[in-house]
Amino acid sequence: MNISIFDVIGPVMIGPSSSHTAGAARLARIGRLIVGGAFSHVSFGLHGSFAKTYQGHGTDRALVAGVLDIKADDERLSDAFEMAKERGITYDFHEVDLEGMHENSVEMQFSMDDGKINTIVGSSTGGGRIVIRKINEFDMEFSAKSSTLVIRQNDIKGIVSEVSKVLAQNDINIGVMRLSRKAKGREACCIIEMDNVVSGEVVEQICKIPGILNVQAINIDTVEE
Repeated sequence: MNISIFDVIGPVMIGPSSSHTAGAARLARIGRLIVGGAFSHVSFGLHGSFAKTYQGHGTDRALVAGVLDIKADDERLSDAFEMAKERGITYDFHEVDLEGMHENSVEMQFSMDDGKINTIVGSSTGGGRIVIRKINEFDMEFSAKSSTLVIRQNDIKGIVSEVSKVLAQNDINIGVMRLSRKAKGREACCIIEMDNVVSGEVVEQICKIPGILNVQAINIDTVEE
């Protein structure tokens, strides 16, 4: 069993709890990257332990900080509410029952400037580690430990192979690929975890593939540095 010292002592952070503070901030930052656009409001549905202790453990401030692109070790985390007000970002917290989810889970509903609502569900599993469980209506499971592509696409034959071809041509190795779809022939969501950082040029190449609806790149250096 491989256990890092960071799994034992947790990440460098501002706040009392790696799962309730560092993990929460990371979840919200990844959610912000996934939605990939301007938003004006975030509604946080808190599940389990998150719902019971979010004020005492600073989960509320950590979540707001995350959607503002503030990391867990940033001293500005404690000023997240004030910073959100300055930026015109509003938020609310409420309790939800996310059946079957880890006790430290949150449903984040981003009200986008274009009028759409994007929903991200994720869990903080301890030591600052996270798992994204759902993107809108698509079930997921990825931890953002490595660079990741989130691709919305039409469910038609050949798209996955075309995406793989673009990555291979750019010397990008695929670690894990998962595909989730609404129904046969409708919209699908593909998650690709890779060993390499993905450039904007590669994202543009993938966007040009017929049937691709949207591509978001979550580069690990963007998340961690």
